[in-house]
Formats: sequence, C-alpha cells, structure tokens
Amino acid sequence: LSGADKCQYANRRRSILRKQLKMCLWCFSFAVTSLEPIIGQYGEMLKIPCNSGAIKAEDIAITKWKYDKGDGVPGYLLVKQKNQNVSISATDEYKVRVSMDKNSSLLISAAKLSDQRTFTCMVVTGGDVFEYPVNVLIHKLPAKLEISGEAEELEIGRLTKLGNCVAKDANPPANITWFKNNKPLEADGKGISIKVSVVVESSTGLSTTTSTLEYSAMKEDTGARFKCRADGLPLESSSMNFTITYSTENIMLEVSPQKELKEGDNLTLKCVADGNPAPTSFNFHLKGELVTVENTDTYTIANVSRDATGEYKCSLTDDTSMEATRNITVTYLDINLSPSGNIVKRAGEALNLSLQIDSSGKAEVSWTKNNAKLGKQPNFTKLGYSDSGRYEWTVTVGHITRTASFDLTVEGPAVVKSLFKNRSNDGQHKVLTCEAEGSPKPAVSWSINGTVLGESPFVNGKITHKIKVVPSANLTVHCTVTNSLGNDSRAINVSSLIEEVRMDKQDQSEDSDQTRLVVGVIVGLLIATLVIGLAYWVYSKKSK
Repeated sequence: LSGADKCQYANRRRSILRKQLKMCLWCFSFAVTSLEPIIGQYGEMLKIPCNSGAIKAEDIAITKWKYDKGDGVPGYLLVKQKNQNVSISATDEYKVRVSMDKNSSLLISAAKLSDQRTFTCMVVTGGDVFEYPVNVLIHKLPAKLEISGEAEELEIGRLTKLGNCVAKDANPPANITWFKNNKPLEADGKGISIKVSVVVESSTGLSTTTSTLEYSAMKEDTGARFKCRADGLPLESSSMNFTITYSTENIMLEVSPQKELKEGDNLTLKCVADGNPAPTSFNFHLKGELVTVENTDTYTIANVSRDATGEYKCSLTDDTSMEATRNITVTYLDINLSPSGNIVKRAGEALNLSLQIDSSGKAEVSWTKNNAKLGKQPNFTKLGYSDSGRYEWTVTVGHITRTASFDLTVEGPAVVKSLFKNRSNDGQHKVLTCEAEGSPKPAVSWSINGTVLGESPFVNGKITHKIKVVPSANLTVHCTVTNSLGNDSRAINVSSLIEEVRMDKQDQSEDSDQTRLVVGVIVGLLIATLVIGLAYWVYSKKSK
C-alpha cells in the first residue's frame, strides 16, 4: 500500500475500534442492570422480549438472537433483516422450536429445563450495534400432592411414621409443610420428626420432593385430620385421620334407666372403658354373683324386684383391679286399705280405717272424696249422712303411684226433725214445712190434703217437704216420714184463717188499751216529779 492508503486504513481502523469499545461499555452497563430473569412455564410457549421498546422498530436494520452454550461459546438461533423474512440459524434442537414475533421477541415452543440459560438479542441500527441479554428460568408445578405409606394406627407415646407426602416432577423443588387440624407442624426433636428428600430425574431435570412425617400421638389426637401442603402453591393433599391406640386408664359403670329404676323394669348395666380399641369382654359382679360377657359391654336383668337393690360392679377380665362400682336402688310401693269396696254403716257408728304402706322411700299421701281433694285423712268416729261418698287414697313414691278406694253409704231410719207453719204474705193460705232425715231417702206424707209447693233435693240424708192449705176450722196436721229402716210422725195444730183474723183484731185492741195505760203512767210520773222539785225550792228559800 502507498503511504496515503496506509494512513486512510489506519484512520478507519481506529474509528471501528472506538465504536466497538463504546458498544462494549454500553453492553456491560446493560448486563449489570438488565439481566432481570423471566420465568417460563414448563411445556408451554416461552416468549423472551428483545429490547422492550428501547429502539424503534423502523430504526432496526438487523435483529439477531443467540444463546450461551456455556464457557462463553455462543449458539446462533435466528436472524431477521429489515423488510426480509426470519432466517433460522440454529442447527441443534432449537431449529424446530424457535421463531420470532413482530416485536422481535424470541419464541421457544415446549419450554423445558435445558432452556434455563442466557439468551441475547443483538440489534443493529444505522452505525451502532446493541445487545440485550435475558436470563431465563423454567418453573413447573408438581402435578399433585399425595400421601403414601400411611400408618394403619398410631400408638400413644410412640414415634410412628405417619406417611410420606410426595410432590412429583417440579421445578424448583417443592417445599412441603404438614398440618394437623389446619395448624402447621414443626419438627421438635421429640414428638414430631419431619425428614425431607429431593430426587432429580436425570432425563427431565425435574425434582421429586418427599416429606416423611413421624408423629407421637396423644389421646387428644383421636379424630385429628392430617394433610400436607406445598408452600406458596395452590396444592394440598386430601386429609386423613388415624386410629389412636392406647390402654384403658378409666372404667365406668352406666345404668339404664338413668333416673329411676322401678320394680318390674329391665335393668341394663354397661361397662365403659376408655381404651382404644375398647375391651370386648367384661366381668359383672351382681351382688356377689360373677357374670362374664364376651363381645359386648352390657348385661341386662329383666323384671327386677326390690331384692335387686344393692352394690354392682364391673371390671376388665384381664385386669380385675380396673373396676367401677354403683349402688342401685329399686323403687317399689305396696299399699293396703281396709275395709275397701262398698261399705254400708248406720248413722252414729264409727268406721276404723287400716292403712298400710310398704315402700322404698318416703311416701306422699292424698285423699279425695267424690273427686274433690281433702286436706287430711278422713276420721269416722261418728258417722253422719254427709259422710257418704266415694273415697280414694293415693300414695306416691318417686314415679310410682298406687290408689285404693271405697264407697261409703251411711243409713238410718226416717225421722222428722222439725215441723212448722207460716201464713202466706197475702194471708190467703198457710204453708206447712216438714224437715226429715234418714237414708234411704224418706217418703213424706201428710194427714191433710194440700197443694204440694215443692220438695228439696235429697242431700246428706236430709229432705224438706212443703204444702199449702186453707183451713176453714182448727185442726191437727200430721207429717209422716218413712223409709226401709223405719218411720216417724209429728203433729202440729193449725187454726182456721177466720179464727186467726178475729184473734188478730182482739190482740190489736188489747195492744191499744195497754198503750193508753202506759202513756198515763208516764204523764203522772212527770207531774209528781215537778211537784217535788217545787216543794224543795220553797223549803230551801225559807231556810236561808
């Protein structure tokens, strides 16, 4: 080359080096600030943006994508020149997986873990070259969480493998947390042990996480629900519970019926042990008699009697020291009332009642007469007709009620208790009233014809009979009462109405004379008193 050519070549060389140095400094700055990773989902389309709009599309002459194969060796994927179609440069497995969209973003189909690398978008404008590196991460959710190898049962106080929670084919590996009744469990080195292992599948690079829970159960864990969950992911296993086994610590004897056991009831004894599994055989101690039952925890005594009252026990057949005791009382009530049934007595006689109560406790006693409650037990020292009626004696102990009754009839011969007369208000006739007593009901008859005014109801052995008569002369009237036990009669004198009118006038005249006599006596006494007073006054004046 001539000297002029050499000088021109040197100037061009320096210009290119300045541009390359400028571009390298810019790329370094971009790499430090722009290598924000994007996350793609395993098996799905992966989209990697180029310059995020930093350079206008119309200013781009060439877009080129490459990736880092490792050790700084680039792998070229595709290139697109302005106004031309995309040209695939890849010769490896990316050849059929890559494409580019209108925004120059790189598209990679069926993303997999080997795509976790740095991809670089190189953009050429006018006289500048820019590179945009992008770091790619590929994530995959585990298909599901499953618990396998679960224990058949848990024993209190013994660290037992509860099960394995497995999260298959994930990236990054799943973190698993165990829960009991929706509360997280943490290993404490005592009753809770959690061991985690992660296995990577060589063909896919996906990870399988296995979390093994060992748990020392307590009695309170009966019915508890256990499950596992992937942290930060919407995945959890189905919940499960376990049978908790423990020895019997307490035993109880239950009795049915619970409130009151009456004579004639069926008594059921139930032995309840808190062990799990529960014992299947028990000893029942029935007032000194030993009965052993198999495959059941109950024993029934049918139609119990009062003799069944006493102490009962139940115990375990393999540990007789583990027992429970109950005192059982059989409620009973017997009563006897004498006499009973239909009782017939004469008025004035006495009736002695014999009341006997045999019961398991204090008895409540009440009496009724003709369904009306009495305040106390009736006392029949001297029977009257009003004592007749139906008497019922009710005795109660607990929920047992017994009744006894008798029907008392008090009888006596018919007797006239009173016989009297009255003149009617208008003075036109006289009313004769005959009051009788007796049982059965007395029949009433009169020795004179008259008009019957009425007969009272027969109550408590008493009856009243009334007639009206208009006597024209003085006469004697008899009232006669009769029943099956006897009869009685009483007489009364009845004057005529004419004679009674004359006698009334005579009585009025005599009354008038007597009145005048009394007035005269009173006037005489007043005059005598006045004279004596005047004489005393005159005497007193002369003495002075």
